Amino acid sequence: MLPKEEEEEVEEEARKSRRPFSINDNVDLLAEILGRLDGRSLAASGCVCRVWSAVSRRDSVWEAVCHRHVAGGAAAAGTTRSVVAALGGYRRLYRLCIGPALDRLAVGQGAAAAARHLSLSLSLSLFSIDCYERLGVGGGRQQQRPASLLFLCKPVDVS
Repeated sequence: MLPKEEEEEVEEEARKSRRPFSINDNVDLLAEILGRLDGRSLAASGCVCRVWSAVSRRDSVWEAVCHRHVAGGAAAAGTTRSVVAALGGYRRLYRLCIGPALDRLAVGQGAAAAARHLSLSLSLSLFSIDCYERLGVGGGRQQQRPASLLFLCKPVDVS
């Protein structure tokens, strides 16, 4: 065992030689951390600096956020990636569908987890239908543009 003076000297040298660590030095680590945030925090993190803005726009970061909220999301990640890319990416999916659905579901906190996943699943289905309709799949013919079904995602007052 080293005497007390030598131990302090070794610690002092180690402190001097240590370089301060910056989270911005490793963008992969930053992406992993940002991928664990909720959607609002991730969107706000893009305002911190250019590096954070670039990382927070990555589709892989938003993919992690989306899969955390969808049942069986991690298991079906490979199969859904191409479909979501065709719909505009995970960031757009979260902004237009998952985020608003989660906000609506947060108001009624008493809802069971199963009902929450069903409601989120319905919102995702309606979003997919809306995107498909907007693609104008009609074999080159001019068709009347179908009405969007996204109105079904909005709460309705029946009183």
